Amino acid sequence: MSKVVVVTGAGAGIGRSTALEFARAGYDVALLSRDPGRLESAAEEVRRFGVRALPVPTDVADAAAVEAAAERAEAELGPIEVWVNVAMATVFAPIAELTPQEVLRATQVTYLGQVHGIMAALKRMRPRDRGTIVSVGSALAYRAIPLQAAYCGAKFATRGFTDSLRSELIHDGSMVHVTTVDLPACNTPQFDWSLNKMGRKAQPVAPIYQPEVAARAILYAATHRRRQVWVGLPTIVTIAADRIAPGLVDRYLAKSGYSGQLTEEPRAPDAPANLFEPVAGPYGAHGRFDDRQPRTAGWEVFTSRQRDVFWLGALAAAAVGLRAVVRRLRR
Repeated sequence: MSKVVVVTGAGAGIGRSTALEFARAGYDVALLSRDPGRLESAAEEVRRFGVRALPVPTDVADAAAVEAAAERAEAELGPIEVWVNVAMATVFAPIAELTPQEVLRATQVTYLGQVHGIMAALKRMRPRDRGTIVSVGSALAYRAIPLQAAYCGAKFATRGFTDSLRSELIHDGSMVHVTTVDLPACNTPQFDWSLNKMGRKAQPVAPIYQPEVAARAILYAATHRRRQVWVGLPTIVTIAADRIAPGLVDRYLAKSGYSGQLTEEPRAPDAPANLFEPVAGPYGAHGRFDDRQPRTAGWEVFTSRQRDVFWLGALAAAAVGLRAVVRRLRR
């Protein structure tokens, strides 16, 4: 019997790349996102690998819809072995220009969408005492940046929720596994269709990675019992810098956080945005930044096992640096 994976946000971007990566590995795939046409297009790509694909139009902010999608996936494909939460929504704007409705919606999709997916997966995995839930996170779940407060807040909340879940599963002696994959900036369509109040087109902060890099890391995390996977050196540097000198990072982002996320190209005030309704168009896995040669390989995956070694090395380096500073002050 083929293994079954459910991928949210599977119509485009990292979700679409992830669905294809699991199909390549032989999984039958249930694809969840809002736009039926784009979802069917992604399902057709999945089927080319000789596996079954089940597109289920779903708004992950709707808990009942997510539960219904999970029920249909098991009825038509079989027991869910892996559930991958990818769906997200963001707004490019200062907090002073956000509305409560925009913050609510971004939170419902990015945070509660993961919560709803986790609950639907647990309902089926716990009785069988097996299965893996993958929470797709971000470096921004550790270090928030300007212009994306709603998204960053939702990612912080997701990290807290999954940490609580891990402890509960360990307490219960459950074999259900939860893993988090924290990503760097990727070349996806979100920079074209996210709500943007800045008057200029959005862009990922360099260096940029192709979504296939993220997809490979997600598959790895789902098939290896790792607590956490960090993808790309920028993710590691971002997390480490905030832990070592958060005040300096505040000031650095105040200076560069705006320009780094915006191009010089103007964006029309009435440009379509997908926060409340999906944006029509032939969007796929990639965004518009292929000409900037995003990274497709390299040092992609930094697992929780390697992370412990990294922090020991970082602490040792910090201790050496502190000793040198003390010596200079004494002189």
